[in-house]
Amino acid sequence: MSLDLISSSSSSSSSSSPIMSPLLQTPEESTAPSRSGRKLARTTMGLERDKKRLGDVEDRRGDTLVDEIGIVTTAPAPNGVDLVQESVSLIEYVARLGDFRSTQRQECYSLVRRMKSLLPLFDEIRFLGSAIPPNGIASLSKLKKVFCLAKKLLKTCNEGSKIYLALESEAMMVKFHAVHEKLCQALDELPFDEIEVSVEVREQVELMVTQLRRGKRRKDTQDMELAVDLMAVSSKTDERNADIAIIERLAKKLDLNTAENLKKETIAISNVAKERGQTSECIEQIVEILNKFKLVFGMEVIDVFEEPVKPKLLLKSGSLVIPHEFLCPITLEVMRDPVIIASGQTFERESIQKWFDSNHRTCPKTRERLGHLSLAPNHALKNLITQWRETNNYKSPNTEGLASPQGSSVKQEEISSLVEELSSCQLKVQRRAAKDIRMLSKENPESRILFAENGAIPALVQLLTYPDSKIQEHAVTALLNLSINDSNKKLIANEQAIPTIIDVLRNGRMESRENSAAALFSLSMLDENKVTIALSDGIPALVELLEQGTVRGKKDAVTALFNLCLNQANKARAIDAGIVPPLLLLLKDKKLNMVDEALSMFLLLVTHPQCRYEIGQLSFIGTLVDIIKKGTPKNKECAASVLLELSSNNSSHILAALQFGVYEHLVDISETGTNRAQRKARGLLQVMKTSDQLP
Repeated sequence: MSLDLISSSSSSSSSSSPIMSPLLQTPEESTAPSRSGRKLARTTMGLERDKKRLGDVEDRRGDTLVDEIGIVTTAPAPNGVDLVQESVSLIEYVARLGDFRSTQRQECYSLVRRMKSLLPLFDEIRFLGSAIPPNGIASLSKLKKVFCLAKKLLKTCNEGSKIYLALESEAMMVKFHAVHEKLCQALDELPFDEIEVSVEVREQVELMVTQLRRGKRRKDTQDMELAVDLMAVSSKTDERNADIAIIERLAKKLDLNTAENLKKETIAISNVAKERGQTSECIEQIVEILNKFKLVFGMEVIDVFEEPVKPKLLLKSGSLVIPHEFLCPITLEVMRDPVIIASGQTFERESIQKWFDSNHRTCPKTRERLGHLSLAPNHALKNLITQWRETNNYKSPNTEGLASPQGSSVKQEEISSLVEELSSCQLKVQRRAAKDIRMLSKENPESRILFAENGAIPALVQLLTYPDSKIQEHAVTALLNLSINDSNKKLIANEQAIPTIIDVLRNGRMESRENSAAALFSLSMLDENKVTIALSDGIPALVELLEQGTVRGKKDAVTALFNLCLNQANKARAIDAGIVPPLLLLLKDKKLNMVDEALSMFLLLVTHPQCRYEIGQLSFIGTLVDIIKKGTPKNKECAASVLLELSSNNSSHILAALQFGVYEHLVDISETGTNRAQRKARGLLQVMKTSDQLP
């Protein structure tokens, strides 16, 4: 399929035409092209026979000209018309990519949107007819190479392993910012005056550059929230039912909660393994997480590297390519309501109507003057698009589909009967019913919905107040399992269950307390529940469990506290509740094997001034340096991250770390540590350099 979306399908058109920005096109432009414009059009016609070749060549150029850290300029620079045409083709290519991985989706759509916003610039360069000076050609060449880099990055986020991209989310963010910076540099060098770009388009480009430079890196909150789930799922020691809730939630976040998507992910992981090696620590971690997802959703766990034959359908669907006929030429989005205008061209109704409402009387694609402005529905194309959407399960960027529930063997009669038994006058019957609901809702997604629809939640909340410890334990654990469903989270909160769960957390038996903490963690996935839990004094109760609980209880508590402290106000509440001393004990007691959890909690809290004051003491800096010296690779990564955050706000901390002998270890980590640890170590070395603290 040709990558060119620009050419007219009208047989009367004598040359291909680019997408014309609605802000630039006027009726006069279509009737009175300049001599230079006609010359450019003739040159453009010569490119038609190379359309198909252009897409293939562009793929190869993207791989040979661009790597992850820079641009290798070995190919000869083409002329200005070639550069404009190839740049537009690159923009059209990325606009046709299907959905991106959830962990990078926001950055991908933002980058594609900014690339598409440059189409009016290329429109003017091509059709205003001015000769492009040598420095302009050099700038356009640099800009095209940035587009190649962007294309490579976007393709990775479109077809790469979802688990790998989640684990490497911070490294991917660094790559996006590198593309942003290179894009700004290339646009800064464009000689706008010499190529006669209009003031309006120039201002649009300059505004985009300003916004890119102002944009701050997405802060740790979202990445760290995902990291906590990944850390919990990667645990090899805690296999109880609360982990299933976390596994299912993480699978849903990554869109890996169906058999089809897990099969695609298996192929994607196999491809990553070929690049990085099957025995690397990262690949082993990815495969472990994938296998846990498969077990939860009832799939057979097989060797990723010995899969017999990769189904052709899955190989083709790894990267969904949208047929260019389905894209509106104005917005480059898949059309929902395609209409035909007088020129015979098809557009999205809303987009073309805005064009006409702006007093344009020409076709945005062919630039011919229109005899009338009537819109005719393109039913045939609309039906094709609908069929294609259904076949490929395509969702628009601004919509989110709900995962279909897995198959269930639970009968409606059994559900109704168990819910009725929760209100029995016999404790034995209530206890058995609560236990059965707990077990059925543990691994069956559909049952969670059915139990909620049949009124189980109010009855279970009522049982939380019973003095019978077993009923209390089964009820709170059943609510934990039901809360995996997002709709149930709201229902549970609406039943005023949170204060009662916190009461069980304070006064129940240890297993009930642990599962109460896990339930609060699950409920706190909703932002409004974070506030409710905090206002109900849930944070002091969790800190108490962090101090007094078993290892499993401590892990439940720190995980719930982490999620709650994603709310800025809750950080101060946690510090006031005394969270710092038990976290310090977790760092010192290596037998608990919770150093990573404690450091992750510190990394979240250290963004708060009160916490920096609490922990920024000499003994804590010494503990961090000791972990940087002797910890596991993950320990070193987390400790370096905390020290960097502290030192960025107070240079005295880096001086203290130097006195504890951190320098040579940072140099070693900057060369041999994990990818994230290397970045943090280099950041610390840079802080030392700028504060004149290098030894």
